[in-house]
Amino acid sequence: MHVYRSPEELLAKGFAQTVITIGTFDGVHKGHQTILHQLKNKSLEKRLPGVVITFDPHPREVLHPEQPVQLLNTLEERIQLFEQQGIEHLVIVPFTKAFSELSAEAYVKKFLIHYFHPAVIIIGYDHHFGHDRKGDIHLLENLQQQYGYTLEEISPQVVQQVTISSTRIRQALVNGEIELANTLLGYNYSLAGTVARGDQIGRKLGYPTANLQLGDPRKLIPATGVYAATVQIDEKPIHLKGMLNIGYRPTFQGKELRIEIHIFDFSDNIYGHTMRIYLHAYLRPDQYFENAEALRRQMDQDKIMALQKLASFT
Repeated sequence: MHVYRSPEELLAKGFAQTVITIGTFDGVHKGHQTILHQLKNKSLEKRLPGVVITFDPHPREVLHPEQPVQLLNTLEERIQLFEQQGIEHLVIVPFTKAFSELSAEAYVKKFLIHYFHPAVIIIGYDHHFGHDRKGDIHLLENLQQQYGYTLEEISPQVVQQVTISSTRIRQALVNGEIELANTLLGYNYSLAGTVARGDQIGRKLGYPTANLQLGDPRKLIPATGVYAATVQIDEKPIHLKGMLNIGYRPTFQGKELRIEIHIFDFSDNIYGHTMRIYLHAYLRPDQYFENAEALRRQMDQDKIMALQKLASFT
């Protein structure tokens, strides 16, 4: 997959025409995957490059900075997911206040037509663009003859699926419904960053943990609790099994949210290494125990449940 960090980079390729679709695509979930499949099919049919246009940062971060955005994907995760979907060309458009103030007509002429020379635009019936979101599918229909492209509408059913899925995925994660979230995503939700040094409480309990320092603070952290999980270290292809705790460690009067995982049958020193944790199943909520021994007994049970949940994972 070719990744362009600005529309100017794609323009330099000199494509006479392209097939394009446009969106933020946070999650690159099953609804998005339907749209991407439509793009790939049309690209093959027309024998033209298929181009996905996406934005970074998320438009809401620029337009509504007072409302924190919780992302399903970091930019690099999004790029990897597009590649897995077989996308040929990905253009990451820097979303700025100036860009958001383009009129709808200027957005079409100076952005879509100038940079992408689209033969086909694949877009949802409720897609809006340009200053104050005044541009819509009707404007694109009216400009077809002037600019020589055809418009392919993504069905309302598909657009509705995209909207519902994005909302439902976030809500499922917040509620600890990780298996539902994974089903809607079409893959296991993950958290990534570097391994930071903790206070060694897990080691004293017989369950040493690797503490994750998130690589992007905007990433949505799922509900507190214990999860069955698998781990990749330094992007190696091997997935190790473990149990993840997201919580405040109430038994030890913890005040800060921690993301820490006990990796089964593993004792390597991985401080400072990169780590990606894939969440498979929710086991129980974060809870208070009367003493460390009671917590240790519960962790014994957690391990049994986690291994059961991960039994089919190889």
